[in-house]
Amino acid sequence: MTSLSKLPIRDDLRGRSPYGAPQRPVPVALNVNENTHPVPEDVAADIVARVAAAVGGVNRYPDREFTELRTAFARYLGHDLTAENIWAANGSNEVLQHILQAFGGPGRTLLGYAPTYSMYPLLASGTGTAYVAGARDADYELSPETAVAELREHDPDIVILCSPNNPTGTPLGLETIEAVYDATPGIVVVDEAYAEFMPDGVPSALTLLPGRPRLLVSRTMSKAFAFAGARVGYLAADPAVIDALRLVRLPYHLSALTQAAALGAVAHSDEMLATVGDIRHQRDRLVTELARLGYTPHRSGSNFVLFGGVDDPHATFEALAERGILIRDVGIPHHLRVTAGTEAETTAFLEALAALGRPAQDDAVADDAPDRVRNAPVDSDA
Repeated sequence: MTSLSKLPIRDDLRGRSPYGAPQRPVPVALNVNENTHPVPEDVAADIVARVAAAVGGVNRYPDREFTELRTAFARYLGHDLTAENIWAANGSNEVLQHILQAFGGPGRTLLGYAPTYSMYPLLASGTGTAYVAGARDADYELSPETAVAELREHDPDIVILCSPNNPTGTPLGLETIEAVYDATPGIVVVDEAYAEFMPDGVPSALTLLPGRPRLLVSRTMSKAFAFAGARVGYLAADPAVIDALRLVRLPYHLSALTQAAALGAVAHSDEMLATVGDIRHQRDRLVTELARLGYTPHRSGSNFVLFGGVDDPHATFEALAERGILIRDVGIPHHLRVTAGTEAETTAFLEALAALGRPAQDDAVADDAPDRVRNAPVDSDA
């Protein structure tokens, strides 16, 4: 038996740690932005029946083009999209990996705006793409002016915009996306993993797709659809982009069982998304109650809340874990992140946090939101 350090792995992988959130068996897990509501029983029964039917044909390869699933996603998203505009893979992380395989690579650069999803630099590294962390404005906002200034400084081949942003929850205005697209000849990716949790009536980046062939909008079934364990992500883009992604995908990358399960979930989208309203309510409740407890919650359009004013994030994280509550230390000084769970789960978190006492109000803790934010280390989930 040997050690990893003695294997002839790539030099750029030496010293790195694998991605992953803490996993502990606790009664209330609010650390990885899952939808903590279970799949409705009738929907689960239909999905199981569809998967069972698919098992009868697993001696054959699945539909390589997953045409039926792409058609279903196009119907769900609307905006006059068709199957030709849709791609899917095993989670949105694989969708993003395909994008970087097709449009990134050695000698090319990906620009993100820190703090943001920690998988972006990891995916960049895995595809030989350089990663640059641009700055955000105060309170983790991202104005068109700041976004374009960073873009012009670094001249990337790909720009990725997380909307709402993880781990901060910050919504992103369409004007910023438009400004970025107009200022670069490269690929612009909008990661809308949490889009369903935005207020009703707020437009998606999907509305910007017509006439913008370099704009890609990524989605996932892991969050609002409560389908994290199924590992299904997808995107909408110009058909030429879909052709490019075909060049890098593995053969038959979506199994027949995955396709069957996803089709069942999308067929019941109304039921699957019925919990979104309750999750939004619990998120807004978290914002209100965290402020009442003396913390500084940030604006969120997602299913989680990042809050500042934490004297010792690690100590608070461990104290909550001892009480059976698992949240997330994302590596931002004096901040923690909590997922909006069911009413009972949210109540358990708030009561446990209140029992720890009010946060200290010294100068170090109060300075939670600098004028500009750059290169903040984060550890967050899609």
